[in-house]
Amino acid sequence: MSSAEQDQSNEWQDAGKIQPELLESISFTFPNSNSKVTYTTEEFTSVCPWTNLPDFARLRIEYGPQALLIELKSLKYYLTSFRNVGILQEEVVNQILEDLRRLINPTFMVVEAWFNERGGIETHVVATYPK
Repeated sequence: MSSAEQDQSNEWQDAGKIQPELLESISFTFPNSNSKVTYTTEEFTSVCPWTNLPDFARLRIEYGPQALLIELKSLKYYLTSFRNVGILQEEVVNQILEDLRRLINPTFMVVEAWFNERGGIETHVVATYPK
C-alpha cells in the first residue's frame, strides 16, 4: 500500500462516532390521530469505508407518531454526525431507523436513502418498522 493510501485509510471515523444522544423528542398533542410525518433532506453525507470517498444521499424519514415527535434541530445535528463516519450505504438507513425508533416508539417508520451514483451504480436502500 502506498503512503497516500495509508494516509487515506485514517480519514474516516468508525460507527461509534454516530451520536444518537443528540436526538431529542417533543410531545405530540394529537397522539390518537392517524398522522403521518415525513422529513426529507438532500444534504446527507457519510464516507464509503472501502474507497474513503464521500457518499451523498437524499434521505426520507416517514413515521406514524404516537406520543412523541422528532425534534428537527436535533435530527439535523444527528444526521450531521454521520459526515465523517465510514459506514456502508445499506447500514446507514438501518442505523437511523433503529436510533429514531428507540427515541419515539412510532406506530410505523420508513427510512429511505437514494445515494448518488458511484461507479455507474445508484443505490436505493429502504428500512422499515415493523418489518
